[in-house]
Amino acid sequence: MPGRDRLLALLVAVLWGLNFPAIHLSLAQFPPFFLVALRFSLIAVPVVVLVPRPVVPWRWLLGYGIGFGVLQFAFLYLAMDVGMPTGLASLVLQSSAPFTVLLGAVLLGERLTARRTVGIGIAVLGLGGIALQRADVGGRAMLVPVLLTLLGGFGWAVGNLCNRKAAADSPWRLVLWMAVIPPVPMLALSLVVDGPAAIGRSLRTLGSPAAVPALGGLLYTVLIATLAGSGIWTALMARHPSGTVAPFSMLVPVVGIAASWLVLHERPTSGELVLGVVVLGGVLVAGVGPRRGAGEVSRWRRPTPWPVLPRLRRARSVPARPSSSPTP
Repeated sequence: MPGRDRLLALLVAVLWGLNFPAIHLSLAQFPPFFLVALRFSLIAVPVVVLVPRPVVPWRWLLGYGIGFGVLQFAFLYLAMDVGMPTGLASLVLQSSAPFTVLLGAVLLGERLTARRTVGIGIAVLGLGGIALQRADVGGRAMLVPVLLTLLGGFGWAVGNLCNRKAAADSPWRLVLWMAVIPPVPMLALSLVVDGPAAIGRSLRTLGSPAAVPALGGLLYTVLIATLAGSGIWTALMARHPSGTVAPFSMLVPVVGIAASWLVLHERPTSGELVLGVVVLGGVLVAGVGPRRGAGEVSRWRRPTPWPVLPRLRRARSVPARPSSSPTP
């Protein structure tokens, strides 16, 4: 991978890591399910008007939107709203990688190699340790946010499988059209769970000074993390093997934890940091395959022009790997 592309991959990891503090700021103003509906509505409206739908079966587009957009973010935002530390959320959400490997083996008949089995075992060991530590610290009240975040990782994995089965003619348009699915079910869920009173209160107070950080966090999530970050990541995945690009996503929780530590003063315990390294190590082992042969490497390194947005419509689809889908 050229140095420029490595820097771009590092940039995406930073953008996605900062996304978690941005979500934290937004949750101070908006109820969790309504915030998810807002996030995707701001993308969905211009997409429906301006972007042609990717050539994929509707069932896989719906599955991608429900798994990645509805299940992942409903559980993640709820977990953060009820007390999941922001930095720890960015780490536990990496459970999507072993979940993707397991679901691929069970539902798609993909081969579960010894390397991936060991990686899954290491990641599960680390996640279990984090759950037990949170339970020891605060009992069930601290364990529930961890379990909710794990369910968010499972939803992300479901989205990964549907993304893979979709085999879209344009991965970037698939990412954009995925955003069309969550707004309606999330708004319905918000009306039932959050309640009209909480939704109305969040909208009535948008003009207050306290709402400015929340609106900034929402705009960052939509414009920077989702559109810019996912656009760059999709372009990198189109230029390089996913095994070359995917490891950079391991830096997302590193940035998330560091940013939460510096900005939100969320200081992780030494045990959580150690277990976090265990989780990331397991995800890396499970999600990155062995090195490719020399012939295949040279094929991927053949010079190609950098894809700009108009060209992304013609980009060929690259099958997703456990860590290849856009992060929150």
